[in-house]
Amino acid sequence: MSAQPEHAPAPPPAPAPTAAAELLARVREDPRAPQWMPAFERDWAQALEDARHSYSLTPLHQVVRAWKARLAAASAVDAFIASGLDDSDGIGLEDVLGARP
Repeated sequence: MSAQPEHAPAPPPAPAPTAAAELLARVREDPRAPQWMPAFERDWAQALEDARHSYSLTPLHQVVRAWKARLAAASAVDAFIASGLDDSDGIGLEDVLGARP
């Protein structure tokens, strides 16, 4: 008898090999680039170090997924802030995306 569940969830597909380079170009083009570039570079450097130690590309894939989500949500966040609505009941990005790798 196997201890594995019969219907294990499939892992998310790996990003394309060029995904990180495309993402970096998008971050550089964003108006928030002065603030976001150091954060992206920090996350990427940490993921590279984790990948070196684990022999796994998963940390790099997680950084790509997290930053794609940030870029996708940026325009909605800007619109919300510009609307002047109260954001005191919001939740942290870490609660949505999970802890940083």
